[in-house]
Amino acid sequence: MPNLSWLKGYSGTTFGRDMTAATVVTIMLIPQSLAYALLAGLPAEMGLYASILPLVAYGLIGSSRTLSVGPVAVIALMTATAVGDVARQGTVDYASAAILLALMSGIILIGLGLLRFGFVTNFLSHPVVSGFITASGILIALSQMRHIFGTDANGATLPELVGSLGASLSDFHLPTFLVGTCVLIFLWLCRGFMTSWMMMLGLSRSSAELVTKAAPVLAILATILTAMSLDFEAMGVALVGQVPRGLPALSAPHIDWVLVEALALPALLISLIGFVESVSVGRTLGAKRRQRITPDRELIGLGAANVASAFSGGFPVTGGFSRSVVNFDAGAETQAASIMAAIGIGLAALLLTPLLYFLPKATLAATIIVAVTALIDWKMLARAWRFSWADFLAVTATILLTLLLGVEVGVISGVAVSLGLHLYKTSRPHFAVVGSVAGTEKFRNVNGHNVSTHPMIISIRVDESLYFANATYLEEIVFAQVAQDQDVRHVVLMCSAVNDIDLSALEALETINVGLEELSISLHLSEIKTPVMTTLKRSDFLTHLTGQIFDTQFEAYSALQDLEFSS
Repeated sequence: MPNLSWLKGYSGTTFGRDMTAATVVTIMLIPQSLAYALLAGLPAEMGLYASILPLVAYGLIGSSRTLSVGPVAVIALMTATAVGDVARQGTVDYASAAILLALMSGIILIGLGLLRFGFVTNFLSHPVVSGFITASGILIALSQMRHIFGTDANGATLPELVGSLGASLSDFHLPTFLVGTCVLIFLWLCRGFMTSWMMMLGLSRSSAELVTKAAPVLAILATILTAMSLDFEAMGVALVGQVPRGLPALSAPHIDWVLVEALALPALLISLIGFVESVSVGRTLGAKRRQRITPDRELIGLGAANVASAFSGGFPVTGGFSRSVVNFDAGAETQAASIMAAIGIGLAALLLTPLLYFLPKATLAATIIVAVTALIDWKMLARAWRFSWADFLAVTATILLTLLLGVEVGVISGVAVSLGLHLYKTSRPHFAVVGSVAGTEKFRNVNGHNVSTHPMIISIRVDESLYFANATYLEEIVFAQVAQDQDVRHVVLMCSAVNDIDLSALEALETINVGLEELSISLHLSEIKTPVMTTLKRSDFLTHLTGQIFDTQFEAYSALQDLEFSS
């Protein structure tokens, strides 16, 4: 159902703030929607279409009050890659496949939301997503260099793009290169210095930053006017060309089941990546105002936005980081800001499209390049290297595989590496032989701490939940410790960090119990949590346990010491 809780207490002041934010986002979204349509290999008007009804659909259903939905760079690249495998760019089939991809992504997201699968984001770690976006940013920037050079290069991977660009340099077009380079320099100067320049003129920092965000609009206006006055078309500079005037016609996407089968995996990956990016942005912005988002409702809201995009002739969309931050900083209070922005884009589609004929594609390419350079995060590699070799391996693998094999293989490999490393680490968890700290009830690792132990008692702290992947390793650890000391008569497993035990681990405990009994050694357990004890009570393990269950490790150690002393 629509999420209209924001209408409660809606006032004229709130309307004014939402209107201001909507105006700023509209100005920013027009060049972005055109640029990302170009990146996806689609007609420019499809970028506008993907920025009207999707904003309304998300505004009515989504849970974030400031998330701005629309075309984004990474999803546009993934769309180009997926659709490029089933249709030739520039054809009707290519556009139809992109529309179908949006519909499929929307249905997947809505289905996951209805099934309450919001937790799926947990399987995409931040380092992996960061590595994927970094590699995608590099691929996006390289893919747009053909528009800067005025050549006809293409490719989906780093080797293909570099090779194609090198081979096409013989077709280098100087006027196009000058236009693209001038826009690049202008946008980079604006990004680096415009905020401080505007503040020197008396604007506040927030206002100056908003003016800086509008720099792409200035670049578009300037190059359109220059193209008209100098007749860029006669010079051979590639222009956007005729853009249909008017609002998108609502129609049901054509469903081709062969295409559905071919696009199923890309649609799933686009859905997951888009959802992770949106939830990350929504949570970050919501926390600043003590607002929370609901992952399951976000799935349905983003799904509705993609379905709306499909029915209005658009392509896959998601929540954009830069747009959402601008929306937040401009004062957006509710989802009404997104609905107002959609109206603004609709007016642009009705009134401004004739001017877009003269817009150089090099301008849009420069806009994309400058935008995606902010996505490239090399610092993540350094942080991962310092903090965790596993995270560093996952990030590195994701970046390299995305660059060398493409975006789909990259994100799948990143998830696979993350899950593989997690399974590896938990399959060989940390176990520590512990001893008593004198004068206290604390127990610490015998390696590195001054503790006392009893020759007939081995206390082993288990620092991980027990499940099928580490059950055998637990057996190896216990029997390896027992083999080192022939005087041992008691083994105590300290289970303070064990939150769960599955059937494989239960069978391992039974094997350990029987094996130790054959060696005349008793098995004891201490500090078992209530859910784990409940699980154990559902089996007959406790009835065959050769030792006892102790509430604390101190109680176990004291009781067993007294037992050995009395014997």
